[in-house]
Amino acid sequence: MFKKYLSTASILLAIVSLGLLPAHAADSTDPKRVALVAQLTKLSDDWDAAIVRKDKAAIEANMAEDFRQIDGDGDIETKTSFVNGVVSDKLEIDPYKVEDFEIRLYGNVALLSGRTKMTGRYEGMPFKSHYRYIDIYAQRDGKWQIVSVQISKIPQQ
Repeated sequence: MFKKYLSTASILLAIVSLGLLPAHAADSTDPKRVALVAQLTKLSDDWDAAIVRKDKAAIEANMAEDFRQIDGDGDIETKTSFVNGVVSDKLEIDPYKVEDFEIRLYGNVALLSGRTKMTGRYEGMPFKSHYRYIDIYAQRDGKWQIVSVQISKIPQQ
């Protein structure tokens, strides 16, 4: 038992010393962290709003060129196919609210996750979609951009 505890303690010490614990495990009052969380929250909110209003330039500006999305069916979208899909005349997304929003920071990578109940119309037919997601942002050349999205469908109740 003591050996197991010692082994676990050694691993945790190594993780802490290497700086691999997520920033949410660190002091949440650190001004730099608070500012970064606010910046990433704004980027996320602005991107959601751009998608609803079909602002192609704003959507693309937030995305890395090598962006990938894995949707709820396991299909992969590129930046081009994702943008073309959301700005399509066939799709109309109603304004939506993100619930259970969380940001975890790992150096130059940030994981933004939440849950969304989305409604709208596709080819004139109403739809409802409830899902959890994780958006992965990376800081490259001083700029934060979304590099990947993974969506998991939540069954309708």
